[in-house]
Amino acid sequence: MSDSKGQAAFRPENTNPAFDVWKLPRKPKQNVDQPYTRPRAWSPHFLFLGICGILVVALFFGLHSAAPTAIPQNFSSPPPFVTSLSQTSIVPLQTPSTTSSPSDPVKETNISKMATEQTFIAIKPDGVQRGLIAPIIARFEQRGYKLAAIKMTTPGKAHLEKHYEDLKDKKFFPGLVEYMNSGPICAMVWEGLDAVKTGRVILGATNPLASDPGSIRGAYALSVGRNVCHGSDSVENAKKEIALWFKEGEVISWKSASDPWVYE
Repeated sequence: MSDSKGQAAFRPENTNPAFDVWKLPRKPKQNVDQPYTRPRAWSPHFLFLGICGILVVALFFGLHSAAPTAIPQNFSSPPPFVTSLSQTSIVPLQTPSTTSSPSDPVKETNISKMATEQTFIAIKPDGVQRGLIAPIIARFEQRGYKLAAIKMTTPGKAHLEKHYEDLKDKKFFPGLVEYMNSGPICAMVWEGLDAVKTGRVILGATNPLASDPGSIRGAYALSVGRNVCHGSDSVENAKKEIALWFKEGEVISWKSASDPWVYE
């Protein structure tokens, strides 16, 4: 169906006048005999050269603005920073001395003047079997005592009878020797200030139920017959027990690096 001018009567461009305003422009007609040529656009080469030119200009102005200002040669007084440098005194570095001064409280202690003692401590078979060697050693080390000798041993019945000879008249003596001979024993020598008395305090009372909670027996034992450890009760007995359990040369005399931090 068409109108008198030969156009479609219901075409949108004819019924809606605003459609022609927003319609995209069509490609202009060309001569059929002449081939279609695209309009000339920016060549990539020209675009690259333009960007390079912009960068060169920006670099030139950047270097010019960052260039240091020339220092005049005819100034009457030196610049302030030169004056401050000339007035500064340079102190050479001093290398630390390897020898300690007598007034150094950390290097020099009075431990040699103190009455240091050695005490014999033995971890009994029940303590060894329960894996208490490390905790017991830690108690003495943390208190500040120095380990002078340690060994694992199974001394035998005769050795144990000699060790407990002061108890041979007691009824429990045979059972005590049998119990001590039932497994390995960890024998130790600890050294330090008042080691015998303080060592007994660290171990606790013979009866674990009467021991302080912070002591070894108060923490790890319940009965007298399984009280985990043994400690010398006097300086004289400590010397006898050390000579009985350790041969000559097994007890080592050495200086601990922690002594200045333990003793004044």
